[in-house]
Amino acid sequence: MTQDADPGLFGPDSVTWQLHGDPVMWIAGVRALYLQALHPVAVRGVMANSDFEKDAWGRLLRTADFVGTLSYGTTQAAEAAGARVRRIHRLLGVDDPDLLLWVHCAEIDSYLTVTRRSGIVVSDAQADRYVDEHRESARLVGLDPERVPASRDALAAYFDAVRPQLAAGEDARTVDAFLRRPPVPPALVPARALLWGRVAALAYDTLPDYAHVLYGRPASPPETVTHRLVATANLLRSVPARLRWRLPPRHILKAMDRLGPEARPAPYKLRRQAAILDGPGRAQRTDGGDSTRWRKPG
Repeated sequence: MTQDADPGLFGPDSVTWQLHGDPVMWIAGVRALYLQALHPVAVRGVMANSDFEKDAWGRLLRTADFVGTLSYGTTQAAEAAGARVRRIHRLLGVDDPDLLLWVHCAEIDSYLTVTRRSGIVVSDAQADRYVDEHRESARLVGLDPERVPASRDALAAYFDAVRPQLAAGEDARTVDAFLRRPPVPPALVPARALLWGRVAALAYDTLPDYAHVLYGRPASPPETVTHRLVATANLLRSVPARLRWRLPPRHILKAMDRLGPEARPAPYKLRRQAAILDGPGRAQRTDGGDSTRWRKPG
């Protein structure tokens, strides 16, 4: 690593650094939206105080930019991004800690669930580290880190406690309808059905069972979902990482320029860490190279 370079909030040794560069995060992000919409008060705040339906694509890209800045940007850039989000929350009156906590937990659960289920080897200890790392991102959006779950068990307990408040009301169904068929120019309708439809369906299918019950739509059998998720993730991973990472605003490439090429994020590095820190584990890599192609766990 380049001497004295700023590693940012998490740094190359973190679980976050290795996971957030994987393209399956796009599927995880859509799952988070599905889950977040099941909290009637939280989703009402979004629908009433934003242009979600008119600029949904812009909102998705801004969220991705924010996550990228927190994951790979400098400490100063991450703190500035957090300050902007807190200011917007205050102006819109959507800074209630309970609602912010729901949004945070839905995101972290989605990111961790989808990445692990897609075939990336993350040990239980590393999964707990990941949840704990993101008390820092919770702080940036205005939460007290002491109130934020710091492990998988604490996260599961939080969802058990909040579940009675969840429902699929009119706002949730609006989000559902958008995610299934987002507005696109007529020429892109076939691509939406072929590409986006698969992403949205996978994201929905990876939701917990109670979410499927609330939405009133069944999901495919778990084994089928896992198989499809691994296959789709591997297809996305077949695009060279440096090509994917060139998309604006190039957070990962900037981080590698700042810290050196050894800072390149790659989920297989987690397997190496687990072998040292958590004991021996079963390999999931299949291609033997430096890419991140994985097989179905088991």
